[in-house]
Amino acid sequence: MLLVVGWAISFADVTAVDAEAFSKKIGASFHWFPVQKSFIMVADKDTAKFAIGLPFAYVNGESLDLSASPVLEDGHLWIAEYDANRIFQKAKPASSSSTAASSSAVKNTTAQAAKSSASNKTTAPKNETAGTREVKTIVIDPGHGGKDSGALGKNSQEKDIVLSIGKLVKKALEKEGFNVKMTRDKDVFIELGQRANLANQWDGDLFISLHCNAIDATPERKKQIRGYHVYVLRAPESEEDKAIARRENKVATLYGEKNAKEELSPIEWFKLEARLEKYKQNSYMFTEEMLKALDGGKIKRQAGGVGGAGFMVLVGALMPAVLFEIGFISNLEDEAYMMSKDGQADIAARIAKAVSTYKEAVHSYRETLGR
Repeated sequence: MLLVVGWAISFADVTAVDAEAFSKKIGASFHWFPVQKSFIMVADKDTAKFAIGLPFAYVNGESLDLSASPVLEDGHLWIAEYDANRIFQKAKPASSSSTAASSSAVKNTTAQAAKSSASNKTTAPKNETAGTREVKTIVIDPGHGGKDSGALGKNSQEKDIVLSIGKLVKKALEKEGFNVKMTRDKDVFIELGQRANLANQWDGDLFISLHCNAIDATPERKKQIRGYHVYVLRAPESEEDKAIARRENKVATLYGEKNAKEELSPIEWFKLEARLEKYKQNSYMFTEEMLKALDGGKIKRQAGGVGGAGFMVLVGALMPAVLFEIGFISNLEDEAYMMSKDGQADIAARIAKAVSTYKEAVHSYRETLGR
């Protein structure tokens, strides 16, 4: 039951305010995205993104738990008054004529939030999280394997190429003193979701998933399309990136993996944005180091060399992560180089170099923070 009080309502024992009206009151802009069922409020110093039915917001680059999920009711978007006031410090209570029951609800919500905050402080892990601490543990994920061959070239299979290169990367990084883990070190099949779970269990600092790209086209077209691409987990900006993600994700649906899907919905992207924001910048940082290390190599950049899409293998990795499409196995020149002993050694050395320079960059940044 909803209790309307001026421009506020009471639901689920929480007093809520009309988000658009609240925005006008504090001089903030308001933007509603009906397809995604999300909305953004932008004030002078604060930007907050909300989604209907989700109990958290994306505020100034960080995820914030909400006392109640936003609600769409009678054509209005409602958010908890307590949440609105704590996010936008300039705001005032929605109505001084709120009922005693509503006022009590706000107090109870505030007390619960404060209690939750205190609890989080006492239970917070002592160790720094991936992306903020020194880089030590690297997780190498050779894609596909076992019954899943991956893309097929004229003379090779994706699963074999990425495994060989992955082993060489491991060997090179261990010489540099890194602790290196591999999601598979032989020809076995591992579900996409399990790969990220393993990386989390190992408390990795960086997750690198290795793959080979491919296109289904005429021989002439296959000669033209070649090169490497480094992908991060973000909403795709092109139909090509979407198609590549669907191809890599198809293995999960093909082999009946639980909760498998080839593409993420807008609401799922919203959830990921808030949860993975803490790792995104470091994923970009590592991607930059990859581009530097790969420049001058036999396999050149494909397009700009960087893209983003909803790769399921990256979704669960709670650390900086990239998916590296080493080259096009459907292109005879790329395939031959990725198959050759010298080519694999060169590619592995470049990946290892990127990891080392990334580690140095993180260390330098930490020093500027006095850590």
